[in-house]
Amino acid sequence: MRAVDIIIKKRDGEELSREELEFFVNGFTRGDIPDYQVSAWAMAVLLRGMTERETTDLTMAMANSGDTLDLQQIAPNTVDKHSTGGVGDKTSITVLPLVASCGLKVSKMSGRGLGFTGGTLDKLESIPGYRVNLTKQEFLDQLASFGLVLSGQSADLAPADGKLYSLRDVTGTVQSLPLIASSVMSKKLAAGASAFVLDVKTGVGAFMQSLDEARKLSHLMVKIGELCGKRVVCLLTDMNQPLGSAVGNALELREAVETLQGKGPADYSEHCLTVGSYMLVLGSQAKDLQEARAKLEEAIRNGKAFAKFRDLVKIQQGDIRYVDNLDLLPKAKFIEIVPVPKDGYIHSINAKEVGETSVDLGAGRAKKGDPVDHAVGIMILHKVGDKVEKGEPLFTLHANDMVRLEQAKQRLLQVHVIKDVPCKPLTHQYGVIQ
Repeated sequence: MRAVDIIIKKRDGEELSREELEFFVNGFTRGDIPDYQVSAWAMAVLLRGMTERETTDLTMAMANSGDTLDLQQIAPNTVDKHSTGGVGDKTSITVLPLVASCGLKVSKMSGRGLGFTGGTLDKLESIPGYRVNLTKQEFLDQLASFGLVLSGQSADLAPADGKLYSLRDVTGTVQSLPLIASSVMSKKLAAGASAFVLDVKTGVGAFMQSLDEARKLSHLMVKIGELCGKRVVCLLTDMNQPLGSAVGNALELREAVETLQGKGPADYSEHCLTVGSYMLVLGSQAKDLQEARAKLEEAIRNGKAFAKFRDLVKIQQGDIRYVDNLDLLPKAKFIEIVPVPKDGYIHSINAKEVGETSVDLGAGRAKKGDPVDHAVGIMILHKVGDKVEKGEPLFTLHANDMVRLEQAKQRLLQVHVIKDVPCKPLTHQYGVIQ
């Protein structure tokens, strides 16, 4: 078997066999197949597509390219969640301890932010000492004894995905649906959960800007799960405006914790309850969504959800004082409330522009390995559809550099489109694929 023959076969629109895909993925992972051949193959996949069976076989080959976790002995009903990325999306920090406090064992390996979407690990590291680099055994032991783990992804899990993703990013093949689906699902399958709730964002601040493309991706990931014997639910959610109010590491962490205490923004709290409800149903901790939601709301009311997060931080060696007193979290030197410039109604708040502004303030990274400033960020104080009056607070900037603050202010004033005529609020959820 030769790599060039596999490239030619896909170039000509033919279906690749499981053996061919395993040969190609394993050869790439070992370094036997060079980047230029994999780049050519990825472009052929982008242009010619893949069948559901092909995409599933590719996913499994990538999942099996390194270590895999077997969670069945520890927790036969583990449910993982994944978001395709968005601005202000700190959902894992709220939802995981929330569902774990209701009896569902849950483990998640998260990533760092790159580009205008934030990373869960960067937000958690706003808490001094919080360990994100657990060993495989530490990960399994903590899941068994405590029922909740939130850490970084092991480089040994689905290594083919990491190598392929870096190539896709520089060869114009990021938008291939089979490659996106296999990337997401290979990491999920390698991490060993039995069911998945996938939050597929769509809109200007999302990876999938078209709702039609988001639906196609969701159907494909659900089908991959079905062919692999896993239960998958995809929620199609809006990312035309930021989720919640906070954008930036420590600011988002604070908002996530406050939501566990029942004090979060309405749209973000509702999103967390929706995601958590599907997780509890898939994990057999509730018979339907109504019962699941009631359990989650009670866990917030009685303090169990916050207590579970507090214990998580303590177990992963974070400084618990920063959870008990959120005012200790990193603070920016300059904090400025920017007023509404005129009376009217908010017609749009471009999520991508908000995310990129946050990166410019220092909250994100332009390239892998860049440091982040945990203190800086933005508080978006209104939503599309809100009526606003001149002089009331529009957004708050947290910055450590006055030049950057002024640049961010001017950009965000342009991002908030205010008109005289009323408009409807944005739809939060566009549907569920399962």
